[in-house]
Amino acid sequence: MKRKVSLFALCVTAALAAGCASYQPAPPAFHEALYQPYRLGAGDRVRVTVFEQDGLTNTYAVDQSGYIAFPLVGAVAARGLTVQQLEGAIAQQLRGGFIRNPDVSVEVDRYRPVFVMGEVGSAGQYAYVPGLTVQKAVAMAGGFTARANQRNVDITRSINGKVMTGRVVLSDPLLPGDTVYIRERLF
Repeated sequence: MKRKVSLFALCVTAALAAGCASYQPAPPAFHEALYQPYRLGAGDRVRVTVFEQDGLTNTYAVDQSGYIAFPLVGAVAARGLTVQQLEGAIAQQLRGGFIRNPDVSVEVDRYRPVFVMGEVGSAGQYAYVPGLTVQKAVAMAGGFTARANQRNVDITRSINGKVMTGRVVLSDPLLPGDTVYIRERLF
């Protein structure tokens, strides 16, 4: 009997140690990205206004290669740029023989979606809205399942072209394009 109990204790200890071995706290850059200006990426949709040029004012999608197809000038690189940088890039290209002094304004019309996976009612892709937290994303995905670890979650985020994964609490804010993974609890 004593041997069975110690064997059981050994198995439980090994399982807990294995669970802790996969733990990755969020790197510092992970949270620093929350306070940086928003950078455009594939899946975003921007509203470009060129004042006094109704034919150029429209909504444009950032394609998979990171460009928007803009009238007169063609493809304009948008991936990795802030909206202010994109305004400058469009204005500069329009000055190149199309409009003498263009006044361009860009705003994000729709952010790229977030993805919620794992132990939630309905895993999938959900629209990002400013102020979205992990807890709100889980609520959009139908809430936690009975087996979900509700203490913390893993988020995968692209920062400066590098994909990082970190474990965060439910109150942490999300960024467009984040992938949230809800793990299964051990007991």
